[in-house]
Amino acid sequence: MASTLSQLQFGRLYAVRAKVLRRYKHHSLLWCLNGLYGCRWRRQESRTQPGDCCCNKCEGVSSALLVAAFCLTLVFLYFWAHAKNDYNDFDWFNFGNLGFWFPWSVVLLVVTAAFFTYISVLMLLALCLLSEGQELYLHWGHKVGVLVTLTFSIVATAVLTDLWGEEWETLLLSFQITAPYLHVGGVLLMTVLAWPIALHFCRLKGKVRRGLMVGFYLIFLLILYLLPLGLYSPCIKDKRTLGPAPALIGHRGAPMLAPENTLMSFEKAVEAGSEGLETDVTISFDGVPFLMHDRTLRRTTDVREVFPNRTKTSAAMFTWAELQRLNAGGWFLSDNPFGSVGSLGAEERQRAANQSVCSLLDFLQLAARTHKLVIFDLYRPPRGHPYSMSWIQRTLEVIQNESSILSSQVLWLPSDLRSLVQETDPELQQTSGSRLPLEVLQRNHIVKVNLRYSDVSARLVSEYSSVNISTNLYVISQPWLYSLAWCCGVHSVTTNNPQLLSTISCALVLWVRLWS
Repeated sequence: MASTLSQLQFGRLYAVRAKVLRRYKHHSLLWCLNGLYGCRWRRQESRTQPGDCCCNKCEGVSSALLVAAFCLTLVFLYFWAHAKNDYNDFDWFNFGNLGFWFPWSVVLLVVTAAFFTYISVLMLLALCLLSEGQELYLHWGHKVGVLVTLTFSIVATAVLTDLWGEEWETLLLSFQITAPYLHVGGVLLMTVLAWPIALHFCRLKGKVRRGLMVGFYLIFLLILYLLPLGLYSPCIKDKRTLGPAPALIGHRGAPMLAPENTLMSFEKAVEAGSEGLETDVTISFDGVPFLMHDRTLRRTTDVREVFPNRTKTSAAMFTWAELQRLNAGGWFLSDNPFGSVGSLGAEERQRAANQSVCSLLDFLQLAARTHKLVIFDLYRPPRGHPYSMSWIQRTLEVIQNESSILSSQVLWLPSDLRSLVQETDPELQQTSGSRLPLEVLQRNHIVKVNLRYSDVSARLVSEYSSVNISTNLYVISQPWLYSLAWCCGVHSVTTNNPQLLSTISCALVLWVRLWS
């Protein structure tokens, strides 16, 4: 009697399993799936039997490579999308090596997105075939595509890590903003995969295979649910404790709206609401400090047409009269470094095309009229230059004797001869470009630190603030990075995008709203 009852129970279990494994034949759908995935448009679909593997060993390797390509391409796409803040630096680096400007950063983003879309479609097709109990057969053309995508992801990751490894720090910072969204997306993805995995579980006969499948799924799910316990962000706080928004300092002006380091660029930065202006200062051969970021004039002037034999000559080796002959705006319209030229009107384009090299005096006078702070890098002239030993003194002469700017408006960043500068003009706001111990900063009368955005934490900002040292971060142009700096309590940021950041009235603190 007991044996008969046991047989009936097992019979019911097998019946339930048979119902679960039952498939309604969607001939058109299966024909399309097999055609797209394996290019088997004229073949009859091959259904696997319960307990059989979904593919042979060769196709198993192809499936593993497909999953690897998907994961690596996804990571690289996320990484490069969040590196957008520094695209201009990437293109500038390539200009220095190649000698011409090209938006390599955008091209790399588009290529990565195309590869990821292609691999994602193949992954979706594979999941659909598995859910329909079909045997996987990836066409050789797709196998080549998977290998190309995988190779691209590996090579691109390796090259960027070698040349631009510090950008991975931006990736880690991005998690402090995007982690909640990524976590919710991961949970939804695992929920969607639960049904195909359950169907495949019922198809398997071996207990070991079943155990491994369920085990891996549950372990991954457990890790996913425990991840929030390890998340940290300075934005996880009561929204009422959020301090004032960081002040904006225009990086070389407003370089998305006008040619960098020109008067037009700084005027645009003032119009956009910048409280400070940042630039780079070089001394001409006859002692006139002027604004130029690069060591040469190739990128931002028409030196190739005016002085074709001096394109690689240091900018400091030109006289001021020679520099005045150069056009410093035409390159902006032709190279379109930020892809923003299209937003300019005809009058603004004409004005940009007629910009010339700007002197430090004109820059300081603009800041004096508009009551803006200024901060600048000061480049020492090369050997053989008449001012190679007195470039600091010459710059101070312009600030103190030739311009009408107040010394208190100048954030003095150069570290050379700092003690002499402090003694000469104690009203200058001494600013450090390095992370130094508090006692060293105080000994040098530092009132502000100017650091790369990835070098600062909320704890460090708090430590500096405790001894009345404010913090400025460079270069922040994306809203999510600006929000993160805001949550850290940063006092000001140098930006390429003051026209956008000035419109942000509240930090992107969704976490605050969820956790408060």
